[in-house]
Amino acid sequence: MINSLQAQLLKAGLVDEKKIKQAQRAKKKAVKNAPEKVHDTAAAVEKARTEKAERDRQLNLQRQEEAARKEREAQAKQIIDQAKIDRAGGETAYQFVMKNKIKKIHVTDEQFNMLSRGKLGIVRLSGQYQLIPLDAAEKVMERAPHWPVVIAKVEAEQPDEDDPYADFKIPDDLMW
Repeated sequence: MINSLQAQLLKAGLVDEKKIKQAQRAKKKAVKNAPEKVHDTAAAVEKARTEKAERDRQLNLQRQEEAARKEREAQAKQIIDQAKIDRAGGETAYQFVMKNKIKKIHVTDEQFNMLSRGKLGIVRLSGQYQLIPLDAAEKVMERAPHWPVVIAKVEAEQPDEDDPYADFKIPDDLMW
């Protein structure tokens, strides 16, 4: 019934029986509502657990994508290293556009002809421009599409029917 602290407070005149009963009712209400709080807490814990699992899954997916990207870039670098063509002794300047800037490399005459016909590609690796065959350039673009690879576009132009100069072709490797 009345515990010893309540009895002492009642004897001292600090509380009356009305306040003691009120306190006991509040205590019973708190005990009665406690299972709801436990249920709410369990739901909150479960919600936090599922949110953490979702964040972990997203983070793991990002890590897997990053690892796959790095693997593809390593494959592209290996393709370039194996297929690069030596341009030592090249004295002919070949100009090309990379990232909206005109760049110039020196190549041999044979390499210049192959570049201008779209048979060779140019790729930048470790700060240097490398010449690679067309099939290797396509493999690099496939594995690392964000790496800039330059391949000359060869367009077969159809002359106008009324063009008086249709019989006179302009060479595409003309040096100015």
